[in-house]
Amino acid sequence: MITVTESSLQQALQHRINQKTKPLGALGRLEEIALQAGCIQQTTQPVIRHPHIVVFAGDHGISETGLVNAWPQAVTAQMVLNFLRGGAAINVFCRQHHIDLTVVDAGVKYDFSKLQPTTAKGVGFIHAKIGWGTDNYLHGPAMEEQEVVWAIQKGKDIVRDIVHNTHCNCIGFGEMGIGNTSSAALIMSAVTGLPVAACTGKGAGANAQQLEQKIHTLQQVYEKHRLGAWSQSPYELLSAVGGYEIAMMTGAYLQAAELDMIIVADGFITGAALLLATLIHPGVKNNCLFAHCSNEQGHAAMLQYMEARPLLQLDMRLGEGTGAALAIPLIQSAVNFLNEMASLEELGKE
Repeated sequence: MITVTESSLQQALQHRINQKTKPLGALGRLEEIALQAGCIQQTTQPVIRHPHIVVFAGDHGISETGLVNAWPQAVTAQMVLNFLRGGAAINVFCRQHHIDLTVVDAGVKYDFSKLQPTTAKGVGFIHAKIGWGTDNYLHGPAMEEQEVVWAIQKGKDIVRDIVHNTHCNCIGFGEMGIGNTSSAALIMSAVTGLPVAACTGKGAGANAQQLEQKIHTLQQVYEKHRLGAWSQSPYELLSAVGGYEIAMMTGAYLQAAELDMIIVADGFITGAALLLATLIHPGVKNNCLFAHCSNEQGHAAMLQYMEARPLLQLDMRLGEGTGAALAIPLIQSAVNFLNEMASLEELGKE
């Protein structure tokens, strides 16, 4: 895990960037990406190997009420099966850009036990179910704190295994879970201190009336769990209002940073997991490149809170890791120009 400071490595990287056959700063953000990639990998010649996206899926008890979601809870499982058939947007983008894809059952209310670890479409599948959907946090905690511990550890294990098996050094995280924008909004509000309404958006297509009901419901949850006075650990916050997929992603961020990986942060829900990971270890953020600013209400403020500059602005709010899949080619372009573009020094030798 890196700590970005002024160093001889940074100076050497900046010198290499400045000596390329171009005006100073002419490649804009790509130059910043190249510099950060080199700092993360602790080399003046960073490289992207076997980029990978992991989509964590889980169900949320609150979604059984229909108070915060426009789509029924069963859609979570349906979309997981769609991922495994190769028919979702994340499949399209991963195929196009040669990015490996793994889907994880972190806690979907569906029996995937008959599925093989890898499907015919080449999408990896991991059975890691902590529970059959979280409990309804309108009535009590979403999950036991021990379940949070298990989920975070499982997220770490999954990243460690991917690195061991594929030698991947660049990873992005995605998610699927009807109702998970509500969990993310509550986490964001508790961590940042922003009002629930400022953190709550339409999710998977709520209309104006549904959004008003969603905000009202989440405000009740906020007050029930006393999130306004929140001073507990990230584990306790996840236990109160989190999701299995969010907890597992939190662990995945921690492990990826510990392994000095380039982490591509996707959208709003994955951002909530990153907020929690940075509370556990603030240095995690130094390994992150932020793919895009989601059109989901609250994500722009979340990025501002983390002092993060997204690479893309496409008005997307799909999740699944789609923003990360679109950003990884930009990161590849940045390290490629650093390694393959001629330098002024080389021109001078001719």
